[in-house]
Amino acid sequence: MQRRHLLGRLALTTAALTALATGLAACGGGETPAETPSSAPGAQYPVTVGDITLDAQPTKIVSLSATGTEMLYAIGAGAQVAAVDSTSNFPAEAPVKPELTAMDATAESVASFAPDLVVLFFDPGSVAEGLKALDIPVYLTPAATTIDDSYTQLSDLGKLTGHADQAETVVAQMKTDITEIVASAPKTVAPVTYYWESDDTYYSLTSTTFVGSLLKQVGMENIADAADPEGKSFGYPQLSVEHILASDPAMILLADTKCCGQNAETVAKRPGWDDLAAVKNGKVVALDDDIASRWGPRVVDLLRTVVAAIPAS
Repeated sequence: MQRRHLLGRLALTTAALTALATGLAACGGGETPAETPSSAPGAQYPVTVGDITLDAQPTKIVSLSATGTEMLYAIGAGAQVAAVDSTSNFPAEAPVKPELTAMDATAESVASFAPDLVVLFFDPGSVAEGLKALDIPVYLTPAATTIDDSYTQLSDLGKLTGHADQAETVVAQMKTDITEIVASAPKTVAPVTYYWESDDTYYSLTSTTFVGSLLKQVGMENIADAADPEGKSFGYPQLSVEHILASDPAMILLADTKCCGQNAETVAKRPGWDDLAAVKNGKVVALDDDIASRWGPRVVDLLRTVVAAIPAS
C-alpha cells in the first residue's frame, strides 16, 4: 500500500488527476498510430527544448510515465513510441513492457530498448543521469501542479517529436473545453465542499495540487485544505475520519474505485458516513482511478464528470 501511495502521489502527482475515459478523442488523443512515424509539415531539426537538443526526429521513444504516454499519443507521436512502462494502460495500443516501471527502472534496462528519447516525470534513482551518460536524451520534468504545466509539457513533447502543431491543437482544444466546462458549472450560493479520496485509508489532496487547483476553478471548496494548512504533506494529507465527518462535505469524489473497490455503497456502510450530506443526497461520485491520477488531455473528462455532479442550490 505504501508503494502505491508513493506512485500515486508522485505521478499525479500514480500519479497521483490517474483523470477520466470518455473524451480524449475530443482533445486529439487515442488515435491509432500510423505505420511509420511522420513529423508535421514544417518540422525541422535540430530542435532544442530546455537542455535537450535532438538532431533528428526520434523514432524509438521510451515513456516511463503513464501521463507521458497519453500525451505522446494525443499529439500524434504514437508511431514513434517503442516501449512504455507497466502503468501505461492508455491507449490500448501502447507497447507496454511489464518489466519497465518508474520505481524500478535502471539506465541499463531502459537503454536496452535503444531509445533516442526517454520521457520521464519521476526519477526515484539516477535513471536520467545514467541515460545522459550514455548519450540518450531524456525529457525529465516534474509532475504538473497546474493546468499550465500540462500545457507546457504537451508543447515540449510536440516540439521534440516533430508534432508541434498537433500539440498546440490539443492544448487549444483543452483550453476551450475547460473554459466551457467552468462556465457551465452550477452557480451556487456558497462554495460546494468536497472530499477527494485517493485510497481507502483516507489519503486526499489539497487545493495546491494539480487536481485541487483544477476543481478550485469551478468554485469548489476542499475540506483537506484545513487539515494541512502548512503544506507539510506536500498537498497529499491523510485525513482522519473525524475530520471528514465533522466537515460534512457536499460531495465525495472517489479516485479509489479500481485500486480499493470503493463506491457509493461501500462509503455509505462506513460507520457514521450515512449521515454525511454527500451520501444522503447521492453525491458520492465514482471516478476512474487512472484518469484521476494523470494530468494529460483526459483531465477534461475529469472536470466534466465532477462539474456534472455538482449539486445546484
